[in-house]
Parts: sequence; C-alpha cells; structure tokens
Amino acid sequence: MAPKYHPTPLSGGDRKALAKELGKARAMANILATRSAEMRSKAEALIQQADKLLCESWNERMWSDGEPIDPSPTIDQAVNGGFPWLEIQCARCKTPSDVDLAAMKHPPTNFVHDLASRLRCRKCAKAGRRPSATLLQLARQPRHPRTEA
Repeated sequence: MAPKYHPTPLSGGDRKALAKELGKARAMANILATRSAEMRSKAEALIQQADKLLCESWNERMWSDGEPIDPSPTIDQAVNGGFPWLEIQCARCKTPSDVDLAAMKHPPTNFVHDLASRLRCRKCAKAGRRPSATLLQLARQPRHPRTEA
C-alpha cells in the first residue's frame, strides 16, 4: 500500500509543524504496535493455561464418571494445553493404546469425545472385528509402547 500523501504547506512554520506531527504519529504507531504484541503474547499464555485447565478438568470428570463427558476439549485445545495424547482402551479385548491427537487427520475443531466412535483397535481389526474404543484420559506423553505384530 502506498504511503498517505500529505500536501506540503507553503510556509516554513507549517512545514515544520507538519513534520513534527508526522514524527509524533509514527512514534505513536510504533508504541501501539509494541503494546499490541505484548498484550497478544500475554493473551496467548492465558489461553494456553485455560486449555490446560480445561483438559485437566475433563480428565478428572472422566476419572470420576467413567464415560466420555460432553463437552470435552477440542483436539486443538488439547494440543495447545499440553495434552497431545489420548489414552484409549479397546471395548472388546481391553488392550490399552495411545492416539497422537496432533497427527490426526480430523479437523482440530472436533471434540475429543466425538473420537470414541471413530477409533478402532488394531488387534481386533486384524481378527475381523471392529469394536469401538473406550476413552480413558488425555495425557502429556504416551504411556503404552506401540506393539506392532
């Protein structure tokens, strides 16, 4: 975008006053941009903390109630809050597994509790069965090593 054109006044005093005002406006623009960046970084830190608390709250409700709780955090909120792993268990063979939410192909705005019907056990799938998974909790790191047989 082209800079705004300010017609140069004819008198010397007016030219000096215009130059002074333009300098003040540029300085104020830099100050406001710096304050905006500071506020944005504070806000991002607060949002990350809020996402972490939401994930911890959902984990506690899952532990106490034992079923997928609606509403749950979104995939994006879980990853942003530091909980990028979802612990699941096969409803049939009770095999525990971990799902990397950051690597999922689902939109990040999907809720975690909506994934229960979509996640399947690899072990049972090889046997020709497709039981759904039981959600356990969100985790900071995987707890179950992946066993490929």
